[in-house]
Amino acid sequence: MRYVTDLQIDRDRPGVVEVTFNRPERRNAFTKTMYGRMRELWQELATDQDVRVVVLRGEGGKAFAAGNEISDFLEADAVEYETWIREMLDGLFALPQVTIAAVDGVCVGGGLAVATSCDLRIATATSRFGYPIARTLGNALSSPVLYRCAEVFGESLTREMLLASRLVSADRACSAGAILACVADRAALDAEVDALVEGVLLASPVTLRTTKHQLAARAALTEHAPAEEVALLREVYGGPDFAEGVRAFLAKEKPAFKG
Repeated sequence: MRYVTDLQIDRDRPGVVEVTFNRPERRNAFTKTMYGRMRELWQELATDQDVRVVVLRGEGGKAFAAGNEISDFLEADAVEYETWIREMLDGLFALPQVTIAAVDGVCVGGGLAVATSCDLRIATATSRFGYPIARTLGNALSSPVLYRCAEVFGESLTREMLLASRLVSADRACSAGAILACVADRAALDAEVDALVEGVLLASPVTLRTTKHQLAARAALTEHAPAEEVALLREVYGGPDFAEGVRAFLAKEKPAFKG
């Protein structure tokens, strides 16, 4: 078992890597350091033929991950940081291994972006999913992240998440096919993940790698960013609503958006 700040990487089980987001006091919100280590890990795993499965989970029972550590946006060009994060998500999606998000608690913002970049998702019954950014930060998703959410949850639920700022229950996510199982509690989640991992380890690596390659090729055709993406995001992140959203979030106040 290896430790990096707030990110736990476990290789104890042959053929399996488990990644645990370990900031329960902050509901596992992602820091720049965590994103950087994930980027490095995906690069390592891209050529590791001994690893067959990657499992991602959050520590503490309250969250898979509750978005990004907002203060990190103050120390970087927001659009460049968003692009850097998206590149990490692309690396996760492109892994040759089968990736599983084991969700126990809220899975929102950056946490949902990571979960939808995985191949499979399992969640406890009390878990919830969403992008409530219209009420919290006043920013916008990059197009590939938005398209990936629509691919996994369907356009209707994606519109509900973003336009109505509503969180989607695990039961509704399961009905939509976004998660493959909705289980009672953490113990049942662990058992379901173990059973799924065992099945993957018995499967043909050739079939799994080929299928992932084919699906990645399809996604490349349908989920790429439009030409005006950078200019559009710079307008959002450089505008008054995002500035107000960050200010209010750090002050623990409700934002007063003006548009």
